[in-house]
Order: sequence, then C-alpha cells, then structure tokens
Amino acid sequence: MKNKKIVVFVKNAVPGKVKTRLAKTIGDKEALDVYLRLLEITKREVLKVEANKEVRYAWDIGKDDIWEEEIFSKKIQIDGDLGEKMKHAFEDSFINGCNKVVLIGSDCPTLTSKIMEEAFAKLDDNDVVFGPSEDGGYYLIGMSSYKPEVLEGIDWSTERVMEQTELRAQENAIKLAKLKVLNDIDNEHDWNEYLANLD
Repeated sequence: MKNKKIVVFVKNAVPGKVKTRLAKTIGDKEALDVYLRLLEITKREVLKVEANKEVRYAWDIGKDDIWEEEIFSKKIQIDGDLGEKMKHAFEDSFINGCNKVVLIGSDCPTLTSKIMEEAFAKLDDNDVVFGPSEDGGYYLIGMSSYKPEVLEGIDWSTERVMEQTELRAQENAIKLAKLKVLNDIDNEHDWNEYLANLD
C-alpha cells in the first residue's frame, strides 16, 4: 500500500462552477446536487481501495468537507491546462516515493473500486493504464513511472483525447493498457441514463 496512491481531481462545490453543461438544462442548484452525489459515490469507491489517498482541488483546499483529512491528503491543482495539472500530480507523487499512481476525476459514477484495483494490477506490466470514456476521453489514468509524454500535445475536452494519447504512447514506446469503457456524466442525458440503469 505504501507506494500506491489514488489521486482524485475535484472541483470546489460552488453553484455555477460545477457540471456547467448539465446546469444549462437543469439549473445551477440541481447541477450542484448531482455533483455532490457524484463526489459521494467516488469517495465510497476510493475508500475500498488499499492505497494512499489524495484529493486535488481546483481552487482552494476544502475544509470540513466529505474528504476527511486523516484519510485524504489535500492539495491544489496547479494552474494550466488539464495535461499540466495531471503531469504535476504524477510528478509530485513519484518524487515523493510512489511507484504506482492512479488519477481519477469525480464524474464517473460507474467507476468501481474493482476497476481501480484492476488499474493498479495492469501497472505491474505496463507504463500507463487508461480507462476510456464513451466521449473519447478517459475517466482514469495510471502510471508506474513518470511518463509526461502521453499528456503533451493533446486537444483537451475533445473527442480525440484518447486517440491522441494512444498515439503519444506509440511514438514514445510507452507500454499502454486499457480498461473497460465507461461513461462520464456531462449532461442531463448522461445523468438520466445512469439513474435508469441503477438496480
């Protein structure tokens, strides 16, 4: 456990600042409620995984929130695009002694602890592991050593993210593994579909 870490990227729970695409159709307050629910689901699954746990906030470090400080170390994401933020989180983790790091967001409610464990297992034989999402991006990225090349020259927030990432891995002889495809919650249709599929 000592050398494994899960890093969760979160936005601070402020109305109008989270799930903005969802908010366009259901309003800021409802979108915030959905986001808070997504955070709870993410936390529940992360707690089941045996690894060090870290939360990286978009702005300020959250106090007295759901991420208990005795379980989760807390940091702020650096400025820059998503690639820069992720590179920094990985580099920081490896510098501080980790040998397997898995980074996730907080808007994929079908991401289970079992899938996170599978990601760590795949890092035994691979440099990087990805959990592709239906929109062409990914809900999870893991590394067994620092490979910033896979996060460079990517058109973030487009449907080409995973495709371009695979190309970067190929170009740099980086061994890549993939997990099952899941769906992030970006809009009302995604959320309704998730709710409809709950048992």
